[in-house]
Amino acid sequence: MDEVGLADITGFDWAGLVDSLKITGVDFGLKLLVALVIFYVGRIVARILIKGLHKMMQAQNIDKILETFVCNLAYWSIMIFVIIAAISQIGIQTTSLIAVMGAAGLAVGLALQGSLSNFAAGVLIVIFRPYRVGDWVEAAGIAGSVEQVQILTTILKTGDNKQIIVPNSQIMGSIITNYSANDTRRIDMTVGVSYGDDLDKVRATLQEIVSADERVLDEPECTIAVSALADSSVNFVVRPWVKSSDYWGVMFDLTETIKKRFDEEGISFPFPQQDVHLYNKS
Repeated sequence: MDEVGLADITGFDWAGLVDSLKITGVDFGLKLLVALVIFYVGRIVARILIKGLHKMMQAQNIDKILETFVCNLAYWSIMIFVIIAAISQIGIQTTSLIAVMGAAGLAVGLALQGSLSNFAAGVLIVIFRPYRVGDWVEAAGIAGSVEQVQILTTILKTGDNKQIIVPNSQIMGSIITNYSANDTRRIDMTVGVSYGDDLDKVRATLQEIVSADERVLDEPECTIAVSALADSSVNFVVRPWVKSSDYWGVMFDLTETIKKRFDEEGISFPFPQQDVHLYNKS
């Protein structure tokens, strides 16, 4: 039975419905295609703009932390506008959508207070700059080199090459120790010798060892002094100043050199010992 006959029997214009569905389907398909094009092109444009922003900030010698944070924030801000523009092409009212998103954002914000605190902490890190990319820091119980500061987290690389991602709120809520903030650092060493050794000879030997290392700075002057008369040893403190980048190398080398020189000079390192006295009551 043809469409005309079917319409005569039922009294309904099926042909008109089919034509209307075809037109509506084609129209929606075109709108969906335009929305996809807007999203795809918008994402490409966003990446190009962020790449240009990266280059501009690098040319201005902007801090790496600030550069990464601003670029990430700018990228997602652009993508939100691109998504809204793409959705509006489909026929969804963006004004009502924005209102719904606002209400949903409030609910999500209450549910994700931790993430919002991480974001706020990230903003504080960018503003106050307690550390920079490449600094060796200790924060939230983790010690490592700062690789990247993101919107919600900070990425650290430990000395044994592990990557650790720490929430920004935990970092700002803890004590931050930045070992790279200053150009120079002081090495604090304690050297124990026996009570039978000549203290003047020990001091002179330690002074020779420290002076022989060219990495040790002349100013501030190195401190070498008797710090304690311990149970089994006389303890000297040795506190040379070095560049922050030379800290570990100098400390390891001085420790080895002190052991070798003391062996050559006949200066002894006492072992922990106790004197036990036995009394025979009989």
